[in-house]
Amino acid sequence: MFTGIVEELGQVIRLDWYGDGAVLAVRGPLVTADSAPGASIAVNGVCLTVVDVAGGEFTADVMKETLGRTTLGALATGDPVNLERAATPATRLGGHLVQGHVDGVGRILARERGERWVDVRFAAPPELTRYIVEKGSICVDGVSLTVVAVGPDWFTVSLIPTTLAATTLGRGEIGGLVNLEVDVVAKYVEKLAGAERRVSNE
Repeated sequence: MFTGIVEELGQVIRLDWYGDGAVLAVRGPLVTADSAPGASIAVNGVCLTVVDVAGGEFTADVMKETLGRTTLGALATGDPVNLERAATPATRLGGHLVQGHVDGVGRILARERGERWVDVRFAAPPELTRYIVEKGSICVDGVSLTVVAVGPDWFTVSLIPTTLAATTLGRGEIGGLVNLEVDVVAKYVEKLAGAERRVSNE
């Protein structure tokens, strides 16, 4: 479990492909300071298990399912990535509850600069926007954000200077792809409501 508060802007060292899977190596001195094999680190919002860690770098196996559902397969050496260690019982929940299980991929449609912030509009699959609500939470590339507005296949957020400077979202270009994780509470509510309706109709 994560909070969507990025701890460090890491850097991809390499992505080695092995059949339909890959091994990702990332430099992140802060997140590796107390990490060990078996620990969880979110990379651009994707929960990965540390296989090896040394010298401020860690490696993780990336399965076919993960490569197909996220943007990790498109990473290249030198790319910046958002990093966050798994939360602990004593962690302050500064963002929202994030599983690191990406629901789909979105795309940057527009960026509009304000006085000290940037409004960004993302395209999102319609099957995900039903879980996105105005003033609700969404995780974009591992960053916990508040939704400003939402439509049938898009949503917007406002990025403050800290987010722009400390995460990859400050560098995102029009057309760029991002990992999306909707609020898990909404998915559970939908499933439970559907089960209740089925029971009442029986």
